[in-house]
Amino acid sequence: MGMRINTKGELNQCEIGGEEQRDLSIVKLNLAAWMQRESRETSILGNFAAIIKSLAVGATALALSVVVTACTTGPEYKKPGDSNLAALHNTKLLGARQAVAPMPSLDIWWTGFQDPVLTNIVEHVLTQNLDLAASIARIDQARAVATGAGARRLPQGEVATQVTRERQSLNSPLGEIASAFPGYQRTQTEYDVGVGASWELDLFGGLKRAAEAADAEEQAAEADHLGVRISVAAEAADAYFRVRGAQARIALAENQVKTNVQLLELVQLRMHDGLSTVLEQAQAEARVSESRASLPPLLTERERQLNRLDVLMGVQPGTSASELVKTANTSVVPAIAVAENPAELMRRRPDVIAAERRLAASNAKIGAAMAEYYPKLSLAGVLGFTSLGSSGILASNSFQPSIGLGMQWRLFDFGRIDAEIARAKGENSEALIAYRIAMLRTTEDVENSIMALAQLEAQSCELTKEVDAHQRARNVSEDAYKGGAVSLTEVLYEDRLLLAAQDQLAQAHADNARAAVATFRALGGGW
Repeated sequence: MGMRINTKGELNQCEIGGEEQRDLSIVKLNLAAWMQRESRETSILGNFAAIIKSLAVGATALALSVVVTACTTGPEYKKPGDSNLAALHNTKLLGARQAVAPMPSLDIWWTGFQDPVLTNIVEHVLTQNLDLAASIARIDQARAVATGAGARRLPQGEVATQVTRERQSLNSPLGEIASAFPGYQRTQTEYDVGVGASWELDLFGGLKRAAEAADAEEQAAEADHLGVRISVAAEAADAYFRVRGAQARIALAENQVKTNVQLLELVQLRMHDGLSTVLEQAQAEARVSESRASLPPLLTERERQLNRLDVLMGVQPGTSASELVKTANTSVVPAIAVAENPAELMRRRPDVIAAERRLAASNAKIGAAMAEYYPKLSLAGVLGFTSLGSSGILASNSFQPSIGLGMQWRLFDFGRIDAEIARAKGENSEALIAYRIAMLRTTEDVENSIMALAQLEAQSCELTKEVDAHQRARNVSEDAYKGGAVSLTEVLYEDRLLLAAQDQLAQAHADNARAAVATFRALGGGW
């Protein structure tokens, strides 16, 4: 058969049956016709003994590969320890909180806020988000690469058929010899059919290391997917509480507009009775415009966050988020507990898991690069039939097996292998640094979010007291103004302080919920 399956780039290929053997068979067939020799048919099974004898070389090479594969090149991977990390120092702040709801399960932390609207939004995001879908596609890509790397360690088989019709040159070496025999035909049709197989023997573990690297990259892609899941869930909750914060502040501003309009009407009524001045009227009008001017930025913020929610849910802005948040805000901030041991935290953070898996992949790539120092052996074989006529294609005389053992060895490459190994070691060093950075940033995220949550709750407590005091002062000043004891200026001053405190309190409530979301995100919650 004219088909030979060999490893690309092989040197010193020793193969039985080649172009010369095929041409020689043509001469033999012509000689047989000239001498009118009776052909003797032999069973195909009778040739198996010769085939098995020729395959002994391949069996020897296979046994050698099994013995040598134990000597896999490159360093064995050891996962870095995290015992040098100290205990988290802000966790005691969480114990001092007075939460009204219990600690939820980390994988569904958003249910701990006891807000059905928030739960509905997060569930929509987790099923429809496009970033999440893209991360799944990246997993599929990495899994395909890992499957291909593993398949390279296994034999490869092919089935091939070929029909060739050619007109022989009389001036070629074969044509000059064959044309001298009676019955020679220049135009000939050759039929080939056969099954071939090849196998690169992984003697020094280069293919094994490449497969290990691809598997680790696949696991890193899966961890990245979990990281995207955590991020989009937290982003959705953050946008939701921003919307709720903007709604509360808009309601305060609109209520303040109504209050200032009523105050302006009072000033105009008193002015009609000669009890107020033009100055007081102008001051009241300015206060109405000031309160109205605070609305556009808040409306813009609400619209921006609603559009953000729609995009997170994988729909066009203005589609569904505005309908979801029409109900009243019923959310509460739940209790949060964090283990002081950072090791527990590292096992939940997908970014740390992904960094560790990429470190393992870079370590395996060192071994794959070092395997290039050593020779590569490949085993190839063909069981086929070749004939000048279709009628005898499956006859025993047409049977043409072949087996080959190839070797490739980079002896002189002027330091290219050394450069590849140096690059792989550099990538491994970079991956180790990235892993350490991921661990430090994890602890930083947790410490910062816990501190923000505790301080925002303390701020909300004080702002609540401030709003109550300003409300009482404002009511007293308005009553005094109606009785003529104080001027309008004092009423407007207390009014401005009250609105500022109320607005700050509404913002603090939203920020407090967002800090809780950030804490759950820092803990790796969401999977």
